[in-house]
Amino acid sequence: MAIVRTYIGLGANVGDTRTTLTAAVHALAELAGASLAGVSRLYRTAPVEVTDQPDFDNAVVALDVPTRPGSQTGAIAMLLTLKSIERALGRQDRFRYGPRELDLDLLIFGDEHMAVERPEAGRSPDPAKATRFLEVPHPEARRRLFVLAPLADLAPHLVPPGWPESVEQARARQESIEGASAVRAVAVWDSELGRWVDEAGSGR
Repeated sequence: MAIVRTYIGLGANVGDTRTTLTAAVHALAELAGASLAGVSRLYRTAPVEVTDQPDFDNAVVALDVPTRPGSQTGAIAMLLTLKSIERALGRQDRFRYGPRELDLDLLIFGDEHMAVERPEAGRSPDPAKATRFLEVPHPEARRRLFVLAPLADLAPHLVPPGWPESVEQARARQESIEGASAVRAVAVWDSELGRWVDEAGSGR
């Protein structure tokens, strides 16, 4: 059994977002055989596509997970696990790009580069998303500063499978498009306390 480094995006803009995201980090860390390898800073980010909604809190978690031969099986199993955690922490199904109690996205799964049909339990009830394939790396990650900023905290020099650039290069490129004000670091992860603590002068 091999160990695979996976990166998972976290986001929320409904309810007590920091508490929910903290609970999600702990749920991921407690998965059988998993080891928490890193937690990014917490970012306050402007919504994209549907802009008439509150700002999001976003972060990325690096997790080392065991996987058996056939890594696609491991990625699919992780997708199903993320959906289960979302539901357990109060995720309600809404329209695409709308408000979220919790959003967990499988961004990168080792060196896997894949696009496969999602199993039934991993599909969204939203008709606009129901037939979307599971793609790894996440197909929108290179174009989303709210993903790239926290991902660059953990793996700036990583070149994900299929990307023509590193995470940090992608972050800089996307920041030049969206503007630096699109994301703002507001807290850092304290591994001893097991939660984010405010950065000096950041506020909530």
